[in-house]
Amino acid sequence: MRLKDEEYKIIVESSPNMIWRAGTDALCDFFNSTWLKFTGRQMSDEVGNGWATGVHPEDFDECLEIFLESFKKRIPFEMEYRLKRFDGEYRWINDRGSPLFREDNTFIGYIGSCMDVTDKIEGQRLRDLAQNDGLTKIFNRQHFEYLGNIEFLKSKRYNTALTLVLIDIDAFKNINDTLGHFAGDYVLKEIATILSKNIREFDILARFGGDEFVLLLPNTDSNAAKAFINRLENTINTSMILYENHKINVTATFGISQLKQEEKFELVLKSADKHLYEKKREKESNSSL
Repeated sequence: MRLKDEEYKIIVESSPNMIWRAGTDALCDFFNSTWLKFTGRQMSDEVGNGWATGVHPEDFDECLEIFLESFKKRIPFEMEYRLKRFDGEYRWINDRGSPLFREDNTFIGYIGSCMDVTDKIEGQRLRDLAQNDGLTKIFNRQHFEYLGNIEFLKSKRYNTALTLVLIDIDAFKNINDTLGHFAGDYVLKEIATILSKNIREFDILARFGGDEFVLLLPNTDSNAAKAFINRLENTINTSMILYENHKINVTATFGISQLKQEEKFELVLKSADKHLYEKKREKESNSSL
């Protein structure tokens, strides 16, 4: 049974979602009452491209690009952008648009449905702030230790191998002293990217503090870990980091610890830290010869 036009209108107008419609020219010609209540504007303000004036300036270009490219290809789209509410506050909107066709497959435009997802997005951002390092965007030390304890207990319970690696950037102070702290920050971000691209999906990477990173390798024994770390070390040592007009060669020192009989995850960390500084002293001793 087909719904009558009046019944469609009742459903659309009573929907808790913000509904819009556009013709074949990609210009919007209808917004339901939920949309208009949200923006606090009149239908005449929103039709055509009027609705786009409420999109946050930082989201405007991407929003319009997705919108127009989808129209051109006549494909469904989903995007998130900030839209100004009636009280002047920008709220995150999840917008899903679908092409409309007549029974003879003639394209007649688009219809879209939007939801306010601000609480969801801001909640995710708060989780990211709590879990991730602000500079490099990988995990921070606190969240690494939380995840590390979980892997530690799993390894103890199921008697599987677990390797922990501390990574220290060599002579990092020289970068800060000669090129400045912004250069140092850039190098840390680049190293984080290199490490992220060269580890496995189930490995856990974090910034441990300062110029140190930490890597946890579940189900990885010492031989497999050493071979993996050798490849990782070679990747870092042969990478050229370009900062403004400067070419920066970076090397790193690795301290490896294999889970043995430790009763606390902290002890595995301390063991890796000890091996790291033994390696660094060895490097310093060799360089002074």
